[in-house]
Amino acid sequence: MLERLNRAMEHIEGHLDQDDLDVAELARIAATSEHHLRRMFSALAGMPLSEYVRRRRLTLAGAEVLAGRDTLLEIAVRYGYGSGEAFARAFRAMNGIGPGEARRTGAALTSQSRMAFRLTIEGSSSMRYRVVDKAEFTVVGFRARVPLVHAGPNQAIIDFVRRIDPRTLERLEKLSDQEPHGIVAVCDDMDPSRAEGTGLDYHHGVITAAAAPEGTSTLAVPAGAWAVFTTSGPAPQAIQELWRDVFTEWFPSNPYRTRTGPEILRTRLSPDRTGADAELWLPVEPEHR
Repeated sequence: MLERLNRAMEHIEGHLDQDDLDVAELARIAATSEHHLRRMFSALAGMPLSEYVRRRRLTLAGAEVLAGRDTLLEIAVRYGYGSGEAFARAFRAMNGIGPGEARRTGAALTSQSRMAFRLTIEGSSSMRYRVVDKAEFTVVGFRARVPLVHAGPNQAIIDFVRRIDPRTLERLEKLSDQEPHGIVAVCDDMDPSRAEGTGLDYHHGVITAAAAPEGTSTLAVPAGAWAVFTTSGPAPQAIQELWRDVFTEWFPSNPYRTRTGPEILRTRLSPDRTGADAELWLPVEPEHR
């Protein structure tokens, strides 16, 4: 998988001066789906694919700005900006200075390095997982549209959950009648770019075949395969490390890819809330090699 992903990275470098980089073509080169390509890149690189492409374009544009051979408008158009104003805003956001001033003063600019991915195998740890074929099911609970946060706590989710009456959650938990059991956190309908601040539907509820109580929301989930990962350890580090390891170690080493669908996390905190047992469910399908 990483070798094919690196071929896609080479393709990006050769087409940075095109107005619209074809993600479908990148997925074909990587021999995977667009969904899995975006998901894997975001997990491995720590930024969405679209953000990486934008920063690489601005890096090359910055070198041309300082070289002084072409006008700023020519550079802006070459790297996909419809106007000099749009280019100046993006340039300033990345470099803290406008392109005109940078050219006049020869200012130091920010550079986004080319990325390449390598798998380091230490053999010192193993991951506990299983693959489950699950019939269609329903998530019943409470839903909020929240921004995507890549690092640190998601305050919008924290505030949303705090507003739910604990007694209501206790009654809801009794409806849980299939895996994953108990109250779960479900993220769905994420923007394909997975860019920081884009929206997602967050569901706090249970997996059940029972009728939804009045005042609750429902999410119907089609049948399909799920990769299920478990971990135990200090909270929240163990859960954060599980997400990291799934995408940096498990997917590159196993013949599966993510598919469109919700991501489900079941967490059980220790009595002193310093530790956690967690179970992560990700929708998957066989990777065609």
